[in-house]
Amino acid sequence: MLTRILLVLTVLSTVAAFAQEHPAVTAQSNSVYVGADGKFEAPPDTAVIQFHVSTQEDTSQAAFAAASKDVEKVRQVLRANGLDPKEANIGFLSVQPMYDWKNPRQKVVGYRVSTDITLKLKEFSKVAPVTQQLADANVSETQTLSYSLENMEDAKNKAVEDAYHRAHNSAETLARASGRTLGDLSYASVDTFEAARPVIPRMARSMAAMANAAPPAPSEEFTPQTVTVTAHVNALFNLK
Repeated sequence: MLTRILLVLTVLSTVAAFAQEHPAVTAQSNSVYVGADGKFEAPPDTAVIQFHVSTQEDTSQAAFAAASKDVEKVRQVLRANGLDPKEANIGFLSVQPMYDWKNPRQKVVGYRVSTDITLKLKEFSKVAPVTQQLADANVSETQTLSYSLENMEDAKNKAVEDAYHRAHNSAETLARASGRTLGDLSYASVDTFEAARPVIPRMARSMAAMANAAPPAPSEEFTPQTVTVTAHVNALFNLK
């Protein structure tokens, strides 16, 4: 891991080499300026299932009725797995007239009603049966499964701690090598970053076909990837 170290024994102005990457710091005499990266990896605590419900009929009323039936199937799947339908978030129902673009008058040939549904699960054991049953219900062409870490602040704090310990160790090593003793922290800045969350798209109808060929559900026996949070700490310590 890259650790940048700047030892200052005389009064200097802001160091130009760090101006582009780090906040401007007026270096002080008898001080050491260090930068270090740290990280914290945690297993995700939430599985996020997203799918799109869309129906098309000759009239808007018929399309609404068909969409209502599909959404009711979703409720039944949730209840069958011990989940309250209120745990799922449903988007706004949108109505879109469908036109015959080959007709110069652009005649309306039907109506499409669609919405998005998002379900967050804390019990990963329910991911396989829920996704499979949604596929069997045939309410959506695709499903998207992703894993997230809801308790992100705690992960960020631990990544910062790791970065600070690395910075402190580097500063202490350099101070000792130069015959000095590391003093108190004079200044620090922190940046945290969250790695991209893994997203797994799944074809709902294909999943149903797979179920007929092989008993295990698609996500069974797989371990979700960890969520990585990184932090960069710049610190200025006094030298004794």
